[in-house]
Amino acid sequence: VGFEVRESEIVALLGRNGAGKTSTLRTIARLADPQLRQGEIWLAGQPLHRMSSWQAARHGVGLVPEDRRIIPGLTVEENLRLACIEKPIGWSLERLYEHFPRLAERRQQEGVTLSGGEQQMLAVARALARDVKLLLLDEPYEGLAPVVVREIEEVLREVKAAGFTTIIVEQNAIAALDLADRAIILDMGEVVFDGSAREVLDNADLRREYVAV
Repeated sequence: VGFEVRESEIVALLGRNGAGKTSTLRTIARLADPQLRQGEIWLAGQPLHRMSSWQAARHGVGLVPEDRRIIPGLTVEENLRLACIEKPIGWSLERLYEHFPRLAERRQQEGVTLSGGEQQMLAVARALARDVKLLLLDEPYEGLAPVVVREIEEVLREVKAAGFTTIIVEQNAIAALDLADRAIILDMGEVVFDGSAREVLDNADLRREYVAV
């Protein structure tokens, strides 16, 4: 797999189940293939392929995993403060609450007791609490009702407006393409398309063949 993501660009990484989308995100975040023997991963001049996961995080990789991984026993605010313990720090609590007012309302509530959509907001906010150079979103709409998906879409549009470089993996391809600038389609672990998101939205045959939409 070989591709590049330009600064402040949102890329939708698409493909059928088993195409290698999540594996690609986990490899970038150094959660998979820690002894990478082939290939290189570079971020802002830094060789991620030589790093462990915590080093990659310190160099600006922010992963929002599919299962969100909200820490049990901690409130919303404690989950956010924990992300800010060590530098480099990203958005302040005040700025996070400004962009995520639902979290501000529930700041003293235990994070794991939030609704699915609210937990997704918390997972995104927690990533932004770090100085993120590359935001990786794995299935941000997974398991959410359509009305909640629209709320998360609004949150991600704010993230886009703030200029975060982002890769989004999402089975809801149309929603991901509506948000993205560019689309990369994987099939059996290989890149079969790399072009504008609009091209994929306008090409039903391409979507049907590789994305099942």
